[in-house]
Amino acid sequence: MWAVIVNTIAIIAGTTVGLLLRRGLPDSITDTVMKALGLCTIVIGIQGAIVEQNILLLIVATVIGVAIGEAGDIDGHVNRWTEKLTSRFTGAGEGAKVANAFITSCLIMNVGAMTIVGSLDAGLVGDFDMLYTKSLLDFVAGIMMGAALGVGVYGSAAFTLVFQGAIVLTAGFVAPFASDVLISELSTCGSIMILALGLNMVDLTKFKVLNYLPALIVVPFALWAFQAAGLA
Repeated sequence: MWAVIVNTIAIIAGTTVGLLLRRGLPDSITDTVMKALGLCTIVIGIQGAIVEQNILLLIVATVIGVAIGEAGDIDGHVNRWTEKLTSRFTGAGEGAKVANAFITSCLIMNVGAMTIVGSLDAGLVGDFDMLYTKSLLDFVAGIMMGAALGVGVYGSAAFTLVFQGAIVLTAGFVAPFASDVLISELSTCGSIMILALGLNMVDLTKFKVLNYLPALIVVPFALWAFQAAGLA
């Protein structure tokens, strides 16, 4: 768990530096930085998605997942809850910005093979190298996102602690099911959401990204069905 704690601290430290930089920047520069971060996010999403080996599986998982998300209005519920919570401490309308910063930073920092494989290595054999490398990357990302997106990025530190910590602690149980194919498919599906986030950040689209999250749960079941049918 020590590597996960280091990763969490790195995110908090990076975000703090970013927020301090944000205070000294005029709104025009902050907006430009956010657009630049959006472009980088688009590149990250494309790089992660382009390696997909079974596009039909990705389509099935994404379509079913977003249908579930839309039916449950996950995006609406989270944004309303966040707005209600943060309105006590910030101005009206700030809740949506905080929620966007939280979701954006969580996906960018925690969706990918490095998170899953690094956490499994830490839990199974005590190899922390990958998580330490990720901590450095997240520190830098925290600076950029803290400066561009604001205080909501702090939430990704808590999510990282819980998410990666859970994988480390349950590594012995999770490892037999975490095949290379499954990790690849989860990463690719997550990259689609990261791409959608990037497009939103540069104001090209208004995807309700939270409604896509159930796709990550659908992926393992879709992969099992495809493998049973000889399609994967």
